[in-house]
Amino acid sequence: MILWILLAVLTAGVAAVLLMPFSRAASAVQSPRAGDVEVYRDQLQELDRDREQGLIGEDESKYARAEIGRRLLAVADAGQNQATRQSEVKPRRHRVAAAVVTLLPPVLGLGMYLALGQPGLPDQPLQARLANPGNNIALLVTKAERHLATNPEDGAGWDLLAPIYLRSMRLGDAELAFRNAIRILGPSATRLTGLGEALVASSDGVVTDDARGAFEQAAKLDPQDPRPNFYVGLGLEQAGRAPEAKAVFEKIAEGSPPDAPWMALVNEHIAKNGGAAKTPAPSGPVAPGNPSEGDVAAASQMSQGDRQQMIRGMVDSLAAKLKDDPNNLEGWLRLVRSYGVLGDKASAQQALNSGLARFPATGEGGKQLVALAGQMGLAVEGANP
Repeated sequence: MILWILLAVLTAGVAAVLLMPFSRAASAVQSPRAGDVEVYRDQLQELDRDREQGLIGEDESKYARAEIGRRLLAVADAGQNQATRQSEVKPRRHRVAAAVVTLLPPVLGLGMYLALGQPGLPDQPLQARLANPGNNIALLVTKAERHLATNPEDGAGWDLLAPIYLRSMRLGDAELAFRNAIRILGPSATRLTGLGEALVASSDGVVTDDARGAFEQAAKLDPQDPRPNFYVGLGLEQAGRAPEAKAVFEKIAEGSPPDAPWMALVNEHIAKNGGAAKTPAPSGPVAPGNPSEGDVAAASQMSQGDRQQMIRGMVDSLAAKLKDDPNNLEGWLRLVRSYGVLGDKASAQQALNSGLARFPATGEGGKQLVALAGQMGLAVEGANP
């Protein structure tokens, strides 16, 4: 009902604005013969002056006055008739225009609604939609939030919302949800890693002391999970503790399968911290554009500038191959990371957007891209701040 009232008010307001020019009083229309009238009046005044000065006789003055008066009356009558005709035409035009402006918008809007809308569809209040949210993630989140507002000690609810907040880049809400889930349900590797990732994303990719503490606890609870260990190494690297960071990354490499998708990134950080990166031959298909053992050996002998140029060439080759084979998730992950290593954030953002276009954020592949975006401080289109 409120919607219909608002629409009616808006329609009335628009109609009033459009009708305003027609409601103004028409300005007086000056007759085109007004100049002739003034001329004849001046002639009468001049005739009176000539008679007073004796320049014209009494009889001649009367005849001249009569002739000027006749012409003056004729001109005045003609101008009055023309003004009357114009004043009759304008109101008629205004009435037609006013009728069109008043009736056309509501009639056109009603016709479009009847053709395209669903007048018979009953109202569905928010409460009814929350009772049956279906697959609508936004409604599911709203329902969970309402539940937690009245049951703040429900750890399962916080545990459910926390990763959703993180994927949606609602970083403040994600941190709060992870902390509440840890407080109520106890620490776990998954919860501590999620908390650390939220903290890293909030600080634009910097592993703070608080985040590194969460990752270290997660690594103790699940030593086989490379994610918390990677962040521990990244934090040490950012703190300038290269030998310790290299040891962490080498430990990850030793415990990972040769064809693990994170091996390329781990090797990059090993090399960055002064170690010798190794890329064993993978047992399965790999992302296009990964460097071979020969590439790595050649790169170790190059200057920094030549090495960067070689890496840029491999990255460009990977980007070209992904245009031909865009269904390679590992390729997109690799490309985004590679641009990040090169410090080309704009290209990393563009690669992320292209990858999400092929692997939507709601799918498993898209979730990996969104998680990587959080690690690198990249924006995810459509995500809530």
